[in-house]
Amino acid sequence: MHYIVHMKTQQPVASDSSATMTLRVHEKTKAKLEVLAQKTRRTKSFLANEAIVDYVEREPAVIEGIQRGLADMEAGRVTPHKEAMRRIRTIIESAKWAMTQPGESP
Repeated sequence: MHYIVHMKTQQPVASDSSATMTLRVHEKTKAKLEVLAQKTRRTKSFLANEAIVDYVEREPAVIEGIQRGLADMEAGRVTPHKEAMRRIRTIIESAKWAMTQPGESP
């Protein structure tokens, strides 16, 4: 079952403009949001707005990174899995060694 949550979004801008949104959430999500709201002494609308603001601020960078990766792949700028794993293991081993030898380099 889904619940419809009505919320008033508020952005921290000079004009303090806001808009009302309606969205559907799963029953479990609504229950978790209610618990968080109670424990943090915030409204469900405040917490939902914070989550949405964080998401829309972060997601463009994620999408851009995916698009760059796809462009690199199409251009042939890739590293085979075995080579990538070899490089990672080398870095890990160097870090482990450096932790046991303070002040020295491998």
